[in-house]
Amino acid sequence: MASIDQSVAVRAGEDLPQEALLAYLRQHLPELDGALTIEQFPAGFSNLTYLLRIGDRELVLRRPPIGAKIKTAHDMGREYRILSHLHPVYPKVPRPLLYCDDENVVGAPFYVMERVKGIILRAQPPRGLDLSPNTMRRLSEVFVDNLVEIHGIDYQAAGLGDLGSPQGYVARQISGWTKRYYNARTDDVPEVEQLTTWLQEHLPADTQNGSLIHNDYKYDNLVLSPDDLTRVVAVLDWEMATVGDPLMDFGTTLGYWVEPTDPQEWQRYGFVMTKLPGNFTRSELLEYYARSSGREIANPVFYYAYGLLKIAVIVQQIYARYRAGLTKDPRFAQLGTLVKACGHLAQRAIAHDRIDNLG
Repeated sequence: MASIDQSVAVRAGEDLPQEALLAYLRQHLPELDGALTIEQFPAGFSNLTYLLRIGDRELVLRRPPIGAKIKTAHDMGREYRILSHLHPVYPKVPRPLLYCDDENVVGAPFYVMERVKGIILRAQPPRGLDLSPNTMRRLSEVFVDNLVEIHGIDYQAAGLGDLGSPQGYVARQISGWTKRYYNARTDDVPEVEQLTTWLQEHLPADTQNGSLIHNDYKYDNLVLSPDDLTRVVAVLDWEMATVGDPLMDFGTTLGYWVEPTDPQEWQRYGFVMTKLPGNFTRSELLEYYARSSGREIANPVFYYAYGLLKIAVIVQQIYARYRAGLTKDPRFAQLGTLVKACGHLAQRAIAHDRIDNLG
């Protein structure tokens, strides 16, 4: 099926050593039989993701990006452990198969999981899909329902109680992302610098009830059923998952949710297909989440602004690696303007005290 998420040839400089990898896989997964072919999933700006074909099996390998030194953001062992504990209680994650911390195999730690086939809604719509307003409205609802389900997982029973702490979570996030921004800064962006100060000055109270949070929840981290685009088959990219304040998780989602009324400088990045007719607005997203989860969101601008800061910092870290020559991916050349766009949009939300109609 043409609309199934597809892999392509591996980008130059991001190759895996085929013989060493195949020898390791056969040693630890002896049921594998056949020659190894390697392709790469081209989307995404963080961890590198490869499709491995061995005989009639298709596996997915994840490793840190080239040149990354942010160990906590690219901890393959941690992500593998999260998937291992989640899969028995929340089957909408790929089944993990193998973790390797020996950097002699592919040059970095990695893990291997089963491939989950389906449709991923990225910036450009796949061919032949019904993305009607009715479909997108229903998908908006399912999207939120699934986030509420994640926030309701009994993480203690799943063996993930030591993953993080809700107490002090919000303050730690603001100080942590602020520090990461300044550590990776390449240019002066006053709007982002002002944003870090505003967030520090407007911290909400700690939540008393923490949740398992995904921390990167957006359309293009969902695998949807080819037979029903409103059914979630799997949730991908758990590298930043932790235990913390679910409203901060929702704030990250708001940050990625682009609307047709947003400034043109923001719309041009088109993270995901949230601008299509039928999708919730950010306010509708918030209202539906509050109703479905039973959580009150008293200061939505704070959580939205936090989501934009987080995106700005993640992008700035990638851009800094590009500027330092640690990665040659041409997609990264213009990321500095995206950092500025995050700051501009956050300042508009703060100035107007709203999360919609910011164009």
